[in-house]
Amino acid sequence: MKKITLTSFVLASMLVFSACNSNKSEDSKEVAEEQNEEKLDDTKLEDDSEFAVAAADGGMIEVQLGELAQTNAASADVKKFGATMAKEHGMANDELKALAGQKNITLPMSLSDDKQKKYDDLSKKKGAEFDKAYLSYMVDDHKEDISEFEEAAKDAKDPDVKSWAAGKVPTLKHHLEMAEALHDAKK
Repeated sequence: MKKITLTSFVLASMLVFSACNSNKSEDSKEVAEEQNEEKLDDTKLEDDSEFAVAAADGGMIEVQLGELAQTNAASADVKKFGATMAKEHGMANDELKALAGQKNITLPMSLSDDKQKKYDDLSKKKGAEFDKAYLSYMVDDHKEDISEFEEAAKDAKDPDVKSWAAGKVPTLKHHLEMAEALHDAKK
């Protein structure tokens, strides 16, 4: 009887352990990067796919935070800015999905762990506290985006990826100007 009980306990422990491990979700951005590495290794699209994956991850958080701003922001101007971010980054995301489909590039289906953490942090804030944190993030994020898109516009191997990136730089610069103006007004 002791042997059956011990065996049952060991089996139950193994099932619990394996169930806990299987619940660990993989970072969607990392999964996309790995899939692209496998299928695009040694092709001119390998580096371009890394840019596309990062752009998709960044675009998704812009849309989700823009939607969040419409409910959590105190300022009507911040809410309006959030609506603009959700709309314009949503359209850019759709363009990128179509381009990625043509080039056989896998994009992430959900936010990366880093972006999800940022979203979760901002979702806990409301009112003026949200406005300040959101605008600060938008300024920093758009500066980083501009740098990455300018680099892709210059260095991308695929002419379509290069053109798409170059076409987004003026919009990103305009978004940065809007975010900085709102951020400065809130100081």
